[in-house]
Amino acid sequence: MSTEASTETVEQTPPVSVPIALDMHSVGLSDEQFYNLCKDNRDLRLELTASGELIIMPPTGSLTGWRNADLNYQLTAWSKRDGTGLTFDSSTGFSLPNGAKRSPDASWIRVERWQALTEQQQEGLAPICPDFVIELRSPDDSIPKLQDKMVEYLDNGARLGWLIDPKTRRVYVFRPGLPVECLENPESVSGDPVLPGFVLKMNGVW
Repeated sequence: MSTEASTETVEQTPPVSVPIALDMHSVGLSDEQFYNLCKDNRDLRLELTASGELIIMPPTGSLTGWRNADLNYQLTAWSKRDGTGLTFDSSTGFSLPNGAKRSPDASWIRVERWQALTEQQQEGLAPICPDFVIELRSPDDSIPKLQDKMVEYLDNGARLGWLIDPKTRRVYVFRPGLPVECLENPESVSGDPVLPGFVLKMNGVW
């Protein structure tokens, strides 16, 4: 009888790398329940659409994380110099007026709007839509779905939004009441007049 150990290979299921949507209509989640769900699953980014779909997004890849860190650094550095607003990173969730719970990759809110919230509101999912939002496309993200999300931000009060696609080196600029502007491989993108003087250098994002 052979005494050699079995070397049978066991296939492992690869980790989830694309967002998953769960229909939560029959369950329903209050703001507090959704916030607690996010706290209990800190390794995942969770969003809730206005129609009740729970979107489960896996952690970003390392390259996307590096790009996101750079754009947040640039936005935060400008914001500290400017002093008229506050910046928030991709781990921040907001409760939009339409009921959706969203977490932009980077965002900025005018200080007077932020200070109008109670301390309790600021501690949780703040019931506010940022004045400025950035969404950074990951390799598996759908451009049409991200564009729909950008329109949702505008419909809920955002004054400027950038959808950045590193794969095609395009930046889609969203403004209320205006057609979407597509910038092809720009060296920089200006936030004027909503963010006076802010210029995002794209060499740290591409």
